[in-house]
Amino acid sequence: MENEVSTNKQDIRQRLPHRTLSESTGDNGTKSSYLRSKSNPLKTESVDENGDDLIDTVLEVPTKCVEQAKEVGKRVVQYVVDHSHLPQWLLDNEFLISGHRPPMPSFKECFASIFRLHTETVNIWTHLLGTLFFIIITIYYISRPSSEVHIEKKLTFSAFFLGAILCLLFSTLYHTLSCHSPKISKIFNKLDYCGISILIVSSFIPWLYYGFYCEFGTKVAYLLITTLLGTGCIIVSMWDKFAAPEYRTCRALLFIAFGLFGFIPTCHYVLLFGFKHAFTTGAAQWLVVMAVLYISGASLYAARIPERLAPGYFDIWFQSHQIFHVFVVAAACVHYYGLCVLSLHQSSIGDCRKRIIPPFTSVFNSMFQ
Repeated sequence: MENEVSTNKQDIRQRLPHRTLSESTGDNGTKSSYLRSKSNPLKTESVDENGDDLIDTVLEVPTKCVEQAKEVGKRVVQYVVDHSHLPQWLLDNEFLISGHRPPMPSFKECFASIFRLHTETVNIWTHLLGTLFFIIITIYYISRPSSEVHIEKKLTFSAFFLGAILCLLFSTLYHTLSCHSPKISKIFNKLDYCGISILIVSSFIPWLYYGFYCEFGTKVAYLLITTLLGTGCIIVSMWDKFAAPEYRTCRALLFIAFGLFGFIPTCHYVLLFGFKHAFTTGAAQWLVVMAVLYISGASLYAARIPERLAPGYFDIWFQSHQIFHVFVVAAACVHYYGLCVLSLHQSSIGDCRKRIIPPFTSVFNSMFQ
């Protein structure tokens, strides 16, 4: 007992982490003698109980702070590992040095990691919040009476909403469960890429429907081509090697090329109705903004910028994949706004049977006036 008191006299910091343990074992005599000896070595037995209580109260605050700091450290620091400690199937971005989740073969642990800080935290939350946003918008549209939103508009917009929800949801699940096991990671990685194709196809559906409202044959042709291209991308996404890190650039280029297909019907629309009409009533400007966001985000993702420029500085915040996720959600919101503008075009068309398309020469001339 005397040895313990002398040890505590040497350094009070060594006693703080063991304070709770001492209290639980009922070693009150040692505590009192220690506190009295530190306050007055010459009169260890003459200090009254009020003085002991005051010192105990003073030391209680730093003790609790130390314990809470340790708990936070366990959740943030000890929870993650460096890139060099990851197994082969979890290796993806070598420019993210630290902050990675270790393999966790438990769905409960994977979902609990949503609320912890690591390299995938922002990736999860950006698309999780985007999923919730489009679910709310979908419920709002469907619940509105038919006198305000026609069933036709509900169906066309719901196609886009469904594609956005599936894309963002698959992405959220993949980034949450990617550390579970090689099998689970591979399954949800494929779903993630399939979700991108679904979003692109579903984005075309309402735009083609309203843009070529009275051109039934043209509309069906573009929809069929888009569906075939989307199906091809999904088939490629099922290929195991497609998810390998060395195919990162190929993945980005594939989806960029698929998205750029939208410029063909856009140019067709401009030739059909004129440049001015396309960028006012036709909301083509919002399609351009959407394309810029998608292409910019995918390009940063493929080039791994900015973490390539400063490895280790963007492990948790502002890495390329996070920026890509933000751009995807922003592009989907921009596209939704553009569809709202374009859908107003339907009311100005009237009866398609009475509509006369201006001759190509007059449209061509109006583009340069």
